[in-house]
Amino acid sequence: MKEFKNQYKALIDESLHTIDTSDLIKKCEGFTEEVIKKDILPEDIVQIHKDYIKGQNLSEAQILKTFNVLKEIVKGFGYSYRDYKQLVDRLQYHDKEIDLASRLQQTMLKTDIPQFDSIQIGVISVAAQKVSGDYFNLIDHKDGTMSFAVADVIGTGIPAALAMSMIKFGMDSYGHSQLPSDGLKRLNRVVEKNVNQNMFVTMFYGLYEELNHLLYCSSAGHEPGYIYRAETETFEEMGVRGRVLGVSQQTRYKQQEIPIYLDDLVIIFTDGVTEVRNEAGDFLDKQHLLDMIHKYKHMHPQDIVQLLYEAILKIQNPDKRDDLTILIIKRVN
Repeated sequence: MKEFKNQYKALIDESLHTIDTSDLIKKCEGFTEEVIKKDILPEDIVQIHKDYIKGQNLSEAQILKTFNVLKEIVKGFGYSYRDYKQLVDRLQYHDKEIDLASRLQQTMLKTDIPQFDSIQIGVISVAAQKVSGDYFNLIDHKDGTMSFAVADVIGTGIPAALAMSMIKFGMDSYGHSQLPSDGLKRLNRVVEKNVNQNMFVTMFYGLYEELNHLLYCSSAGHEPGYIYRAETETFEEMGVRGRVLGVSQQTRYKQQEIPIYLDDLVIIFTDGVTEVRNEAGDFLDKQHLLDMIHKYKHMHPQDIVQLLYEAILKIQNPDKRDDLTILIIKRVN
């Protein structure tokens, strides 16, 4: 960057003393090609220009003359500086919109972790950008049952945030425990009627019954969940499958009933976990993920999900990050 600044300053100096500008224009064109190759923005060039001429004792006429260099270089990007400023203004407006969507999520999608005597709950949800496409919800029905959901909205920005808020409202408004197959059927109608046709939602919906320690679950195109069996120290993949939300109002969802024994783990995550890529571009082996869970199985689920997240951070390519959510429920004595 230092060499780049020095080259640009040399062009400014030359513009103050040259009479024939044709040679200077050619140099500016060559310099612009290098600028574009190095992904340097016009805004950076403008700032360098301003900083440099501020430090020089130049007359108004000389300052105007230096603008010939700036004009030629910005022209090389294919638009005038006025166009560029309009682009910057639009980007700033877009950033404000994203900030608004982020605040909407934090306010409207806030979920408290229920407290039960016989189960422990751990959850972590991290956005790759300011606004997350992932969502989770946990509802204590005060009757010995808990509904929970993990979802992934295929979409971004304010529309995705509003879609998730609609889904949360749909879950919360039932006011009583509901079987997952019925819950997904209702939410599917909400998404199909009210959400953009190009936006779909995958969701794992569960109902945990504390009295009999039964898990009822359904899936709308979501990543398969797992049960860790403490007695045999093995993992079982849940076989429930279904169509993503928002495709057709007539979709019906199958349901699975699974007994949960002492020290068993219920594990649900989004594709931000299963599709993690390392620096070489290879996907994280799902068995490696399950091995880590097995290693930490004796810990509280909140500690498990935190350790998993930290391990994934070390593995993944930072340029290929995705929204990530992990939910673990553990039956305890």
